[in-house]
Amino acid sequence: MLAQLFTSFIATAAFGILFHAPRRSLLQCGFVGMLGWLVYYSTTDSMGPVSASLLATILIGIVSQGFARLYKMPVIIFSVAGMIPLVPGGMAYNAMRQFVQQHYPQALELAMSTLMIAGAIAVGLVISEVLNQIFHNIRFKPQRKNGEITK
Repeated sequence: MLAQLFTSFIATAAFGILFHAPRRSLLQCGFVGMLGWLVYYSTTDSMGPVSASLLATILIGIVSQGFARLYKMPVIIFSVAGMIPLVPGGMAYNAMRQFVQQHYPQALELAMSTLMIAGAIAVGLVISEVLNQIFHNIRFKPQRKNGEITK
């Protein structure tokens, strides 16, 4: 488990370098990816890969929002790098390989799993953004007193 956490940290930070993330954000990017992989890895047996990807992505989105505010950087720096360990690239490759080898039932099964995980990642990002907006609106909702807006 420790080796997987270390590997996901290094892979996420390395993709941060590839995406030209600022150097001062690479440790945070690695942490976000490692945290997402920890949630995915620890829940995939009980929830399945699609639900585990959704849960991990929601957490990645929330932590990315927090880091973006804390370090005054765009959210996308942390969220894109943090998604890297969750992307089902190997599964997509195997699906294409099965298509080429004309093993269509296996290819369709792998392709559907890949699409469902990719959809869960997209939905998880949307849910985390919605949760952030709800929290932000509740926390900073202006108060009205005698028709005047106060904070």
